[in-house]
Amino acid sequence: MSSKKAIDIDYVANLARIELSDQERERYASQLEGILGYFEQLNQVDVSGVEPMAHAFQVENVLREDEAVEGFEPEVAVQHAAAKRNNMVQVPKVIDG
Repeated sequence: MSSKKAIDIDYVANLARIELSDQERERYASQLEGILGYFEQLNQVDVSGVEPMAHAFQVENVLREDEAVEGFEPEVAVQHAAAKRNNMVQVPKVIDG
């Protein structure tokens, strides 16, 4: 990345909300320059004719038919409720008024 603008590692550290020692600044700046160098290599690849994609493989939803099924009896539905009244789950009041 010799022809590119130097990385301001202090700015990057501030964005990441981390404090770096002088040794860490030097090491991380070098590592970040290497990483950005790989991105520069990727920018050189001819991708004309390649469709953009979000996944490497086609992703499809697998849905089942929406069919009505037998529900629970009210007694069964509320049997594990901490509080119940008239076959309904009783919850604490959340709105005054």
